[in-house]
Amino acid sequence: MVSEAHAAGAVAAEAETAPRTTTFDWRRRLARRVMITDFLALIWVVFGTQIVWLGLGPASLAFRAEQHFDSLSYWKFSAFLVVVWMWVLALNDSRSDRVMGAGNSEYVRIVNSSMLLFGGIAIIAFLARVDIARGYLLISLPTGIGVLVLVRWMWRQWLIAKRASGEYAARVLLVGSRDSVAQIARELRRNLGAGYAVVGACVVRPKPDEDIDGTPIVGDMSTITDAMAAVQADTLAVTSTGDLPPKRLKEISWELEAGKQHLVLAPSLTDIAGPRIHSRPIAGLPLLHVETPQFSRGQRVVKRTFDIVVAALLIILLSPVLLVVALAVRFTSPGPVFFSHERIGRRGAPFTMLKFRSMRIGSEHELQSLLRAQGTEQQPLFKVKNDPRITPIGRFIRKYSLDELPQFFNVLDGSMSLVGPRPQIAAEVALYSNAAKRRLLTRPGITGLWQVSGRSELAWEDAVKLDLYYVENWTLTGDIMILLRTIRAALRPGSTAI
Repeated sequence: MVSEAHAAGAVAAEAETAPRTTTFDWRRRLARRVMITDFLALIWVVFGTQIVWLGLGPASLAFRAEQHFDSLSYWKFSAFLVVVWMWVLALNDSRSDRVMGAGNSEYVRIVNSSMLLFGGIAIIAFLARVDIARGYLLISLPTGIGVLVLVRWMWRQWLIAKRASGEYAARVLLVGSRDSVAQIARELRRNLGAGYAVVGACVVRPKPDEDIDGTPIVGDMSTITDAMAAVQADTLAVTSTGDLPPKRLKEISWELEAGKQHLVLAPSLTDIAGPRIHSRPIAGLPLLHVETPQFSRGQRVVKRTFDIVVAALLIILLSPVLLVVALAVRFTSPGPVFFSHERIGRRGAPFTMLKFRSMRIGSEHELQSLLRAQGTEQQPLFKVKNDPRITPIGRFIRKYSLDELPQFFNVLDGSMSLVGPRPQIAAEVALYSNAAKRRLLTRPGITGLWQVSGRSELAWEDAVKLDLYYVENWTLTGDIMILLRTIRAALRPGSTAI
C-alpha cells in the first residue's frame, strides 16, 4: 500500500502535468450568451409576427366586457410576451449546462415551456374575456419554437467543437474500482460533446505512475479532495461505491464547494435513458429504478400514427423526385426500376423491402464472393467497399439516400417504420448475438440512430449498441430529431455515405 506521503506526492506531480483550462466560470458565461440570443430571437419572432399580422399602426387587445383596465397596446403585450417567455424558459432550466450540448432534453424543455406559456395565455384570455388575435398567437408559437430550437442547435454545434478541444467541459475526477473507472472513462471519451472531460481518477491502493486506459491515477480514497484541487476538477464522479463507506461519500459531498463543485453518481449501467430511469427516495436511500424496456399500447399507437401521417405527406411532396429518379434508373441501365428484396422485420417476420435499383442485374449473387474477398463474410453488417456492382446513377442516388424513398410505401403497409433499426437479410440475422436479436423487438426503419451517427463508417458493434439504445429508450421526440438529422445527412452526405 502506498504511503500517504507518496500519494500526496503523486497528486502534486500530476498537478504539474495536468492539462489546464481557463479559470472563468464557463457555465455562467454560456448560459448568459444563450440567454442573449434567446432574447434576440424572441424579439424578432414576436414583434415580427405582430408587424406581419397587425401592421405597424396602433392596435389594442379587445375586451369583451367592462373591465377596470385601460386598453392594452399590442406593442406592450408583445414586450410582455417576450419577457414572460424568457422567464418560463429560465424556470424550466433550459439553459442549464446539464442539458445543453447533448441529448434531446434541451429541445424538449423549450417545446414544453413554450406550450405551457401559450396554454396559460389562452386560459387567462378566456377567463378574462380578452380577444387576442388568433393569427398572432398561432404564428408566434410554432415560429418561436422553431427559431429557438434552431438557435440552440447552432449553439450546440459551437459547443461540440469547443468541447472537442477540451473547452467548455466539466473537468471530471473519477472515483471507484479500476474496472468501473475504465468503463465510465471510455464512455465519456466516446461522447466528448456531452461535456465531461476526464482528468484523473482515485482508486484503492494506487501504484506509482499508474494509469487506467490513459486516465492517470492521482490519489486514493483518502486524498479525493486534494486530488480534485490538484487536477483542477470541478466534478467528482463516483463510478462504484463498494470501496467508499456510505459516511465517507456523504462527507465528500459536504467538502465540495457549493455551486462550483459537483458530485455525480455514475453507475456502470450504460445505454439506459431518462424515460426508463426513476429515482425513488425510500428511507433515506436514493433507489434507482430501471424499467423493463417495452412499448406501451399508447406508444405503439402514437408511433404508428406518426409513421402513417408523415410517410403519406412525404410521398405526396416528393412525388416529383420519385418520378425523376425512376426515369433516371430506367433509362441509364438495363433492368427494372425497383429492387425488391426479402428482409427480416419485427419479431423475425420476413417482408419485402422496396428500393430504387442501384446495382446491375443479378448483383445479389455476387455478394458472398465479394465479402469473402475482403474477409467480412462472417460479420452481420454486409458492406462491400468500392462495390463494383453499383451503377453510375446508383452511386449518385445512394450517396443522397434517394434509393430509399420507395420504402415510404413499406411504412404505409406496416412492414417498416420511419425510424428504427435497419432491416437486414436472413443471412445477417443468423449471425446475431443474443443482444443483437433485440433489434427485432420493433419495426425496422428507413433511418435510424446509427445511420445518423456515422452512416457506413461505424463498426457492427457500435451500430448494434446504437440500435439497442434506440429500441430500449424510444420517444417520439427522439424520432423527430433523428429524422431532422437524417435530412441534414442526406443533403450533406460527406465521405461516409455509400
